[in-house]
Order: sequence, then structure tokens, then C-alpha cells
Amino acid sequence: MKPSRLLLSLLGALLALAIVLGTLPLLKVKLPETLQPLWWGLLLALLLLAAVDALWLRRLPSPRLERQLPGNLPLGRWSEVQLTLHHDYPQPLSIELFDHVPERMDFEYLPQRVELRPGEQTQCGYRVRPLLRGHFRFARCELNLPSPLRLWQGRRYLELPGETRVYPDFARLYGAQLMAVDDWLSQLGVRQRPRRGLGLEFHQLREFRDGDTLRQIDWKATARKRTPIAREYQDERDQQIVFLLDCGRRMRSQDGDLSHFDHALNASLLLSYVALRQGDAVGLATFAGDQDQYLPPVKGQAQISTLLNAVYALDSTRRPADYATAINNLLVRQRRRALVVLVTNLRDEDDEELLGAVKRLSRQHRVLIASLREEVLDQLRHTPVQSYEQALGYCGTVNYLNARAGLHERLLAHGIPVLDARPGELGPELVGRYLAWKKAGVL
Repeated sequence: MKPSRLLLSLLGALLALAIVLGTLPLLKVKLPETLQPLWWGLLLALLLLAAVDALWLRRLPSPRLERQLPGNLPLGRWSEVQLTLHHDYPQPLSIELFDHVPERMDFEYLPQRVELRPGEQTQCGYRVRPLLRGHFRFARCELNLPSPLRLWQGRRYLELPGETRVYPDFARLYGAQLMAVDDWLSQLGVRQRPRRGLGLEFHQLREFRDGDTLRQIDWKATARKRTPIAREYQDERDQQIVFLLDCGRRMRSQDGDLSHFDHALNASLLLSYVALRQGDAVGLATFAGDQDQYLPPVKGQAQISTLLNAVYALDSTRRPADYATAINNLLVRQRRRALVVLVTNLRDEDDEELLGAVKRLSRQHRVLIASLREEVLDQLRHTPVQSYEQALGYCGTVNYLNARAGLHERLLAHGIPVLDARPGELGPELVGRYLAWKKAGVL
């Protein structure tokens, strides 16, 4: 409890009056004898009122508070939190409210001044933006209540436990169900390449159309129907995709609000959504983390929720990436042929160990290495050189990128495709490569 501005103003006025009453006699100004007792009377009355008001405030019940908190929050996006106050005050009351938001969350519109009216419940809201994935707990709210005479401000802490989970940015995934997949992918910048061949799975028989090839004609059906009948094929379904996700120190680089690890999670979920819509099964394996996880490939849209619940609390560590051990573990767990997407950040020192491990993996699975490239490298490479320090930075950047490109070329020479992309472009690039391979029937 602390004094209000009104009480401090009244005390200041009495202090000023006391200074005047003490100074005027020194200036040989005669004052009425009743002023001195009057000043003491005013001071005693104010102190008595302040004591009564303080006791009144202590006995004043706190409002009842409810918090409507979403159970799931997307990383890096603003979300609404609603607060509802219930009270039994007979007079209007203006209070100040502050909700204790967990660390690593930005917030807006806090603290708030709320007007409580008799016989009404009051609602207010604020916005939060998580900066980190994981499990977050809200502990309590803080209220500043004015006393009935407005001489004091009382601070009340209301225990209001709540919890929520912060997932990767899944809002875009769920919103995509409201539109056609092709239109949605085009908005993301994904362009499907022209189809070079037919799908691998037979779909149905239909009448021959302009543009069909002679290889599509079913001669037995044509003889029975006495009209050209063509076979229609579709992209092969029931394939398997496994993401091999690096959780080591290389993924801790920060580009914008998100780390490389968060960009990798978002891109993996984006491709998972598209692949599940195509009828394929999606799984996940992690390495170089505190606790490595493995989810076997499963079909169906429910797998998205399974993936979200598995990765929302994952975080990058300071451990080095052990590609050989990770790939050996995956070969033991994943027997059926699958598309393995290794999401990492390749460096120039990754050579013999990485190449040997990936070659073992490629004997049984189709492999795609998705390597994230730091945004700062492109910025340094395109910045005009105007000083000696900038020249050193430019030469170092070009030397590093050349060594990295040499590693990519060695992998390509052994039949291992590499997708080198900036973090913000990784998702559309992965989807585009998957759809191109799907159309060409090379998965």
C-alpha cells in the first residue's frame, strides 16, 4: 500500500502552509493566534482520515479474475489474451491491472486502467508474442486498487495459474485448409515444374483425349469398347518421408526473430503438411539434441498434430553434429525405402565423415540434404567494399562460400542432391523439390 497523489498533494499543501506560518513571524508579520491550532487540527484530521481510509482499503475485497488463455500459441505471432473481472462494489471504481507474463514473451497493452461499474462484469485484453517454443506458465495478476477516499493505492496479487504451449508457426498450415493447395503454394512462391513423365500408379480407364500418348492406350479395352480407351495414371502414393533434423550448435544462428532451428522446424512442418495431403507418410528423427527423438512415418492429417506435439519443446544445443551416428541409428530404425531429408547447416570441414555416412544412407534411401545458408553471408557478399576491414570481411566470406560450394559439388558428384537455401526460403524450396520429384517419379 502506498499513498496516492491526492494524499501527497494534501500533505504538501499543509507543509507549504507550515512554512508560511513559520516564516511570517520572522518577517515581523503578525498572524492571528487561531491559525496555529487550525493547522494542527487540519493535520490531525488528515492523518485520521488517512488511517480510516487505509483500514477501509485493507478490508475491501479484491475483484475475482478469470483469464482466457489459448492453449496453443504460434511462435513469433501475436495472440489475444482476455481477462474478465467480477466484483461486488457498490460504487464505480477505476483500477490498474497488470498480468505477469512469462519471460521470453513480448506483450502489448499492459498495464491497463479498467473501469469497474456496479452490477457489471468487465472484460479487457492484451496481446502476447512468444519468442521461444516450449511450455509456459502464467502465475498471477497484479492489481492497484484505490481506497474509498482515494488517499491510498493498494497492490493486490491474485494467484491465477495458467499454462500454454508455444508451437512452431502452425497458423499458416491450418489456414491453408481454407484454400486450394495449389493456390496456397503459389502464394508462398512455390512453382511446380512441368511434368516430364507419367505417374507410376494406375488410376483408372477413360476415353482417349487429345494430348494422350499412344503408350496410354489400353488395347484390350479399346477392342471391347470399339473406341480408343486410355489408361490414366496418378502420382505414386503411400511413400515415406523422414526428416533427419540437426539440433546441434550449427542451428543456433539467428536470422531475424527466428533461429535456424525454428526455420528448419517450420519448413519441415510445411513439407509434412503437403506430403500428407498427397497421401504419403511422414516421420521425424532428431540428433545432437538433449534427447534424440524418432517418430516412425505415419499417414493421415492427424500426423501433423503428432509432429507438433513432438517438436514444440525441442531446442538446439551446443553439441556438435555427429552425422555418422545419426545415420546409423536411422538405418536401424527405418527399414523401408524412404525420402530422407537431412536438415542441417553444412560447413567446409564436413567432408569425408559426412560423405561416407550419406553414401551409406543413399544405398537404401533417397537422400536430400537441405543446408541453411546465413543471411549475413549474402549481405556481406553484396556490400560495396569501402575500407580495409570491409575488404577482409568480403574476402573471408567469399572464401567460406567457395569452400562450402566445393563440398556441395563433391556431394553432387556422388549422387547426393543438396538444397542450399536461406532460412526464410527453405520451406518453399523443399516443397518445390518434393513436388518436382513426385511428378517425375524419382522418389
